[in-house]
Amino acid sequence: MDTLFNYDFWNKIVEGLFTWAKSEGIGILILTLLCLIALRLNATFFKRFGKVLIKRATNSKLVDPFEAEKRILTLNGILHSIVKVLIWIIFIINILKKINIDIAPILASAGILGLAVGFGAQELVRDIISGFFILLENQVRTGDFASINQTPGLVEKIELRTITLRDTEGVVHVFQNGKINSLSNMTKEWSAINFHIRVAYKEDVSKVMAIMKAVGDEIQNDANFTDKILEPINILGLDKFTYSALVIRARFKTKPSEQWSIGREYRQRLKLAFEKENIEIPFPQTAITWNEQKPIKKVTNE
Repeated sequence: MDTLFNYDFWNKIVEGLFTWAKSEGIGILILTLLCLIALRLNATFFKRFGKVLIKRATNSKLVDPFEAEKRILTLNGILHSIVKVLIWIIFIINILKKINIDIAPILASAGILGLAVGFGAQELVRDIISGFFILLENQVRTGDFASINQTPGLVEKIELRTITLRDTEGVVHVFQNGKINSLSNMTKEWSAINFHIRVAYKEDVSKVMAIMKAVGDEIQNDANFTDKILEPINILGLDKFTYSALVIRARFKTKPSEQWSIGREYRQRLKLAFEKENIEIPFPQTAITWNEQKPIKKVTNE
């Protein structure tokens, strides 16, 4: 205990710290600065690299720029994360060397520990392998609108272990790649929207289909929508007989993610066209017969 309160003891410790700081402290400071610079360069490089690839894809006539951009952003984000992890590993290893810690036993212990933990980390390994194949097979990309395990939403982030999805209400859903049972991509390469238009039985089906075709052509020739539509509207014909209406089916093929805006515009214009031509859009009706001899007695609870 007397040693702890001895001036010479603490003086030697302080001198030793200053000596170590002079010899190794500068090296650690340089390593820290190099690590920060490397992280900054990594972020800047992949940001600019992504922009260059997107620009080339936009100028190329062989690929769809929108599809290429989503693919580039997805892979660019994954590569950026991998390089970032490598920079940190190299930094930590060099710091351990600087403070005279032998990393060989640590690596050996890590290998044994990894083998032991591996039996309990099968789920993690499964997630990473599944994520690798999702990226390799280009099943879904950042920016796609997809349904994962019956949950639809916009894909915000794809990582080797998880996929982050934000639904239309703003709720963020995180799915482990190994637990994805169903994945439906609604915006890959092209999209489509189907219409099931109901009209009254008394209407002339040929006339109704001609109006539907005219409205579809009108939208396709509109400068605000022509670039979003890939093919003219396809009137598939009379699809169903229901108890109160005839159902005529039509379909628009659009660029990815544009099917909903095209669908809203088409329905609005079609309603106006039907009103102009006096085409009846049926809706459920209930007929009530009043018997004057035996009026219905209204019962109320007070």
